[in-house]
Amino acid sequence: MAALNVEFSDAELADLRAIAQEQNMPMKAFVRASTANAIAHHRALQEGAAVFQSVFHDPALADAIAAAGIDDGPVTRTTGRAA
Repeated sequence: MAALNVEFSDAELADLRAIAQEQNMPMKAFVRASTANAIAHHRALQEGAAVFQSVFHDPALADAIAAAGIDDGPVTRTTGRAA
């Protein structure tokens, strides 16, 4: 298995040790799990961004919203009240 040497400041290393101990994990396992979680989080954000763009860059959706008369514009302070 490939390895990676990473340098941490004394404060970062102390934090890593403390959190790993709180979670009853060896520090190496904690760092590995944290990295895997960060990778999964990054991939999920990328996937969500792709879905968002595919939905909101759809000209048919924009036409359907306009045809339905939906206006998500800013709400003024006087909306729904007597001026």
